Amino acid sequence: MFRNSYFSRKLHSLLGVIPVGFFLIEHLLTNYEATRGHAAFVEQINWLDALPLRLALEVFGIWIPLAYHAIYGLYVAYTARNNVTNYGYFRNQMFFLQRVTGVITFIFVAWHFFETRFQYAIGAVEHEELGVLMHGIATNPVLFVFYCIGVISASFHFANGMWSFLVSWGITVGPRAQRISTYVWMGVFVIMAVMFIMSLTAFLDPQFQQLPKMVKG
Repeated sequence: MFRNSYFSRKLHSLLGVIPVGFFLIEHLLTNYEATRGHAAFVEQINWLDALPLRLALEVFGIWIPLAYHAIYGLYVAYTARNNVTNYGYFRNQMFFLQRVTGVITFIFVAWHFFETRFQYAIGAVEHEELGVLMHGIATNPVLFVFYCIGVISASFHFANGMWSFLVSWGITVGPRAQRISTYVWMGVFVIMAVMFIMSLTAFLDPQFQQLPKMVKG
């Protein structure tokens, strides 16, 4: 279907940064508002909902690019020769982990979309109820572990993918630049993973059991 063409690889790489990477960062910052309380989280959700052409932005700016990146990524993961057991070099191991976390992230995002955004789309929940919904997810031990694994995988996949992006697009071309880039993006991975888990932990707060008394418009 895809064949391992230059164009397909480049498009997959680019979409992993723009707009999928931007969406991941936006999602991180939005959920991190939960650490400031339920009202702050709902206020941020309402701000996003008020953006002009929101539906078009979601469909053409997020879901279609994300679908291509995910489907082609699964194709690459299936066809890639993962010889990490024979060649245990660091970058070979990172290549293998990139594929593994890509599959995990795909499953996680699909599940999370169904549990949250899809429920809002069909009218099962309102924006103000998303915090309550996330509280129910976070207080379920199995789902909490699943979400932790999901956000850690997504964070690693993005950060390590950024390293690969800079190499494949000729931005970090030498060993020294690539070594520095490794340190930078692994630092980004740690920061993002910690922030995501802090956000998830914030939903454990009993205040998310019910709607906030005041929601800023």
